[in-house]
Amino acid sequence: MTVYHVTAMRDQAVDMLACQPGKIIVDGTLGGCGHARQICKRIVPGGTFIGIDQDQDAIDQAHRVLPIGAPWIHIIHGNFVELPLYLSQLGIDAVDGILIDIGLSLHQIEASGRGFSFNRDEPLDMRMDTRQAITAAEIVASKSDRELAKIFSQYGEERWAMRIARHLVAARQATPITTSGQLARLVSDAVPAAARFQKIHPATRVFMALRIAVNRELAVLDRFLGTAVDMLGSGGRLCVLAFHSLEDRIVKQRFRSMERPCTCPPSFPQCACGRRATVKLLTRKVVRPSEEEIRSNPMARSTRLRGVEKL
Repeated sequence: MTVYHVTAMRDQAVDMLACQPGKIIVDGTLGGCGHARQICKRIVPGGTFIGIDQDQDAIDQAHRVLPIGAPWIHIIHGNFVELPLYLSQLGIDAVDGILIDIGLSLHQIEASGRGFSFNRDEPLDMRMDTRQAITAAEIVASKSDRELAKIFSQYGEERWAMRIARHLVAARQATPITTSGQLARLVSDAVPAAARFQKIHPATRVFMALRIAVNRELAVLDRFLGTAVDMLGSGGRLCVLAFHSLEDRIVKQRFRSMERPCTCPPSFPQCACGRRATVKLLTRKVVRPSEEEIRSNPMARSTRLRGVEKL
């Protein structure tokens, strides 16, 4: 049987959620359902599980591996940013835990056929939710060199962003850029020769940037974090697994602002703004996977786990 996905930091994340029988837990990114299966085991009897994913393939996977049909399990094809709506529809006022795992699954890279990997020649799609309108190919075809460079620089931290963007704009005049293999070759051709022989593939950052742009990942994450704690009951926990510095920076800053919301100048002898902490940090420092896990699952190497508990 083909492995759908190897879940990163499965036990650490589920442990941090403090799952127990009777609790209401949300997994906002089902993926291969590694976290979901563990959560479901820990919250019975009496628990409620809400699983969400924007990728139909992940929803199909959930139907294969979770006890679908049980009245305490709810599977939703959608984006976790809409969790307030989903909870309202289910008649749930507050939950005990929310887990968000922001990253690609092995299935999306290896078997989705949507051009997430620079090692494959597939349609340049990169949509996690294929109901969305805009694909990566359309972005590459329609944006100016300055707009493309901004995407590559802002979302991919690509050193050669403008050089790559200009090369793509010139290349598309002759032939539309429609596949992942085609894009990877063009990016490799655009960067200086020395940059083609680094540890990572020269197209790595461009592919990441396009994926983030197509799925509006950072904006969605930031918007979600702005309301997530409101959906937790007292003592409820929010845990986020991020996979690169841009995501992790948003999570870190949001969590710290919840813990230290005071906006008064340092010179004030006491707080005058009246803002009070809404959470306590569960992770003063980011939690990383063990060396043992990295050896068995190299994809977990860049994983970063942070969590908060609602006061």
